[in-house]
Amino acid sequence: MDRLGFSFDHPGYLSLLLFLPAMWYLSFRSLAALGSTRRILAILFRSVVFAVFVFALANVQFLRTSDRMAVIYLLDQSESIPAAKRQWMLNYVVQDVKEHRRPGRNDLAGVIVFGRDALIEVPPFDDDIPNVGRIEAQLGNTDATNLESALQLAQASFPEGSVKRIVIVTDGNENIGNARSVAPQLARNGIGIDVVPVTLNARSEIVVEKVSVPADIRIGQPSNINLVLQNYSETLTIPGKVRITQHLGPNETLIVPETAVALPPGKTVLRFPHVIEVPAPYRFRATFTADNPGDDHLSQNNTASAFTHVQGKGRILLIENFENPGEFDFLVQRLRENKIETDIMPSNQLFTSLSELQAYDSVILANVPRASAVEGDEIDSNQVAAFSDDQIRMLVRNTEQFGSGLVMLGGASSFGAGGWANTELEKAMPVDFTIKNAKVQAVGALVCLMHASEMAQGNHWQKVVAREAIKALGPMDYCGLIHWDFGGDEWLWNERGNGILRVNRRRRKMLSQLNGMSPGDMPAFDPAMQMALTGFNKVQASMKLMIIISDGDPQPPRPGTINKFKQAGIKISTVAVGTHGPAGSVPLRRIAAQTGGKYYKATNPKALPRIYQREVRRIARPLIFEPPGGVTPQPAAGTRHEILQGIDTSAIPSIEGFMLTTLKENPLVEVALTSPRPQPKNGTILAAWTYKAGRTVAFTTDAGKKWTSSWTDWNNYDKLFTQMVRWSMRPVNEDHHYSVATDIKDGHVRVAVTAFDNDSGEFINGRNMVVRTVSPDLTSSEVKMRQVAPGRYVAEFPAPQAGSYHLAVTPRPGDGVLLSGIDVPYSSEYRERETNRALLDALASTKPNSGQRGKVIDGSFNEKGISDLLNTDTYRSTLAPAVRSQDAWFLFVFLGASVFLVDVFVRRVAIGRDWIAPTLLFIRQKLLRNVREASVDATIERLRNRKEKVQSEIDLRRAATRFEPASETEQELAGDTPDLDALRRPGAANSPEESPPPSSTGGVTTPDQANDMDYTARLLAAKKHAWKNNQRE
Repeated sequence: MDRLGFSFDHPGYLSLLLFLPAMWYLSFRSLAALGSTRRILAILFRSVVFAVFVFALANVQFLRTSDRMAVIYLLDQSESIPAAKRQWMLNYVVQDVKEHRRPGRNDLAGVIVFGRDALIEVPPFDDDIPNVGRIEAQLGNTDATNLESALQLAQASFPEGSVKRIVIVTDGNENIGNARSVAPQLARNGIGIDVVPVTLNARSEIVVEKVSVPADIRIGQPSNINLVLQNYSETLTIPGKVRITQHLGPNETLIVPETAVALPPGKTVLRFPHVIEVPAPYRFRATFTADNPGDDHLSQNNTASAFTHVQGKGRILLIENFENPGEFDFLVQRLRENKIETDIMPSNQLFTSLSELQAYDSVILANVPRASAVEGDEIDSNQVAAFSDDQIRMLVRNTEQFGSGLVMLGGASSFGAGGWANTELEKAMPVDFTIKNAKVQAVGALVCLMHASEMAQGNHWQKVVAREAIKALGPMDYCGLIHWDFGGDEWLWNERGNGILRVNRRRRKMLSQLNGMSPGDMPAFDPAMQMALTGFNKVQASMKLMIIISDGDPQPPRPGTINKFKQAGIKISTVAVGTHGPAGSVPLRRIAAQTGGKYYKATNPKALPRIYQREVRRIARPLIFEPPGGVTPQPAAGTRHEILQGIDTSAIPSIEGFMLTTLKENPLVEVALTSPRPQPKNGTILAAWTYKAGRTVAFTTDAGKKWTSSWTDWNNYDKLFTQMVRWSMRPVNEDHHYSVATDIKDGHVRVAVTAFDNDSGEFINGRNMVVRTVSPDLTSSEVKMRQVAPGRYVAEFPAPQAGSYHLAVTPRPGDGVLLSGIDVPYSSEYRERETNRALLDALASTKPNSGQRGKVIDGSFNEKGISDLLNTDTYRSTLAPAVRSQDAWFLFVFLGASVFLVDVFVRRVAIGRDWIAPTLLFIRQKLLRNVREASVDATIERLRNRKEKVQSEIDLRRAATRFEPASETEQELAGDTPDLDALRRPGAANSPEESPPPSSTGGVTTPDQANDMDYTARLLAAKKHAWKNNQRE
């Protein structure tokens, strides 16, 4: 039950109330002229004003105290707990809430599940937990235990105004975060903690702890691969087989075939001899398989890996467009003849890991687009190849973190025309891939028509492809998007009646508007295409493209509409998705064929982004600069770049074209060759710079094909490209010897470097070494190394994720990068075998503010043990009541201001008593007048009725005695009846205001007349008195 009260946040201000007596004294004297009553009222109101303003300064608050309890259960769903026990954990929570929750005080119950992350399964609410028999939250990875995040989420999920308790059901083996660091904060907030330990049963398990190889292997030198395995069984010897593979880039070699081993309880170390003949970074992977699967319950902990790097001659990787194989064979041949080992990789068989790129000292992107496909009348989505976002990040990390070079060679499918704009690759290059100069007419316009809502996750994929299209456009390009909004076809964005807008500064706004897009089922293509055509006609662009994604159900456009698109030179590419059947649409194929666009059949929705990336390349076609007669590259003013050393720049042959770019405004960018046309800033031919630990080069024309066909006979061709590639390659440390060793323990990677001079053999000291790391999710970080002994440097960093950690040690600025790595094949989740009682006891013993410590609830998670767990009441009242405060100072300020106005009124306005008597008299007269008017009206009505009755009687008598003189009685009756209507008219004869006219007899009155006069006089006197009263009122 809630209880109300109030408090003060700053009670010190209440001391100001001590000035009230002084205020009373001064006010009593200064307000003497007001009189006793007004003076007392003024002092009273002034005191109230002063008091309420003091309360407001003290920040008065209303308090609501409640004993309602909210209990949130934290259920550990990590892989270290068997699935059967996780089900019993859920059953325990359901039964515990049902038995101990008190509906009478509106108790609440909630459930949070956690593994690597934490999610709310059931938010706190005032009812029992529904027994659905399973966890419904999409928890994601459960290969780790992050109890800290679960505690933080529980703290944020408690409703206000309730007593709070957390019940943790876990084995306590956290390997991410630190739950102990959160417990004090929970205690300060009055949150109690109960724990229910989950006991892990002893069972046989084999763990491959690590693979180790020497860090300083030399070519041809015999060495050992050491494999460490752990048998957690106390008595059982477990037979099985060991297998070791060697990985060099994408190639895998089996170096230790399946070898039978018998592992006794405890730790076993196996050694296998090996010789490396080719210098490169290597990765070794070892796997153990038990002969009896029942002897080894978890397969996730049966694999481990190790890295080593054998230095030798440099190697480079050239990636070419698989649509044009052999385009750069001449360049590859010249590089190989100049002792540069070169491997070729087609764009549809790309690398899949960062370790594959580490084998190369430089990577060349040779006129390769981001997305490519074999041309044809119909293109299947599976035939479209593209660099993923992760692969682009790998290219960049290989340069910025590990010192590898990165070279881009031009061509019609490179730079901006290759769809590389607004990617991380663009950030790493010395030039931007888009044109920001309005004088250079490299402008395209794109309209996307969306009609794929009926496919699986249609709205999601439409937003994805639209986002890819917008990101690939340049700032000077135009973009529009049409969708059916149930009321008709609409532009997603629209300004002044036009939905095709320049991207420029609107890019971020356009991307945000996609989140609210929800396309409906479009009935016909023609209205939307007419809208697009009108919008295209309003913009000036050298390339216009429309992309339609649909299942083909809408009514096809009219032939006249298609002809208008053809006349305007607007191409339409179509993407057919499957909704009511397999992908494919005859109307969409016909639209693309009639307008010169491409037709795609999307059999895999994951390929849709690649399709849009490829199509948007059409918008970037104006970035290709092919001036009539060509241009001759000229050396940039200033210092000659190393790449041009020994080359006669005055004899450079002309080129037929190149890609327009924008030179980065950075002092580190070095320009070697430029073109005088179209603009110096956009005419870069050769530029280079140092990008963090590596070097990148942009060569915007090709290497001997379409634009530089005359260069193949140029005597400096070899020198130019070999110097370009060698300048970009990762440097090698030849004067010093470094040995890098890595190890992992308790979730932390330890890196150790030993350094000595090759000539003197002495240790190298005092170096400020830095190790750069790239984690499995491609996030990078930097850790400074510390010197712990002569020539020995050490660094540590946490490794919470399973996977490969790539390392690059920089001995000092300018030195070559030392490559290494370590593999975390599985989380420590698969290594822990015992419950962490120490952590659980520590959490339960944390004393909350004004409450009692929690309890450790022991029991077994089975049908019999659940009853033991239920003996402890998790809703017991051992915590301080919940107090909820609400600021009320603003109400008191309003009250004080209102009373202050009353105080001013009392002091400034004098109210006399003379008006009271007239007012009461006025009210009395009003009331009496209403009563009198009602009485007079009733009297007159009775007289009128009497008159009518008498008149009727006289008429009857006259009819009976016609022409006979009236009798005495008749005369009497006639004299008794006055003319009442005449009497009521002011000024009428015989009215009360006038005297009766004199008699015709000269003042002599007969007895009969006297009787008549007596009666009439009395009647007139009464009427006269009534009229006087009426006039007075």
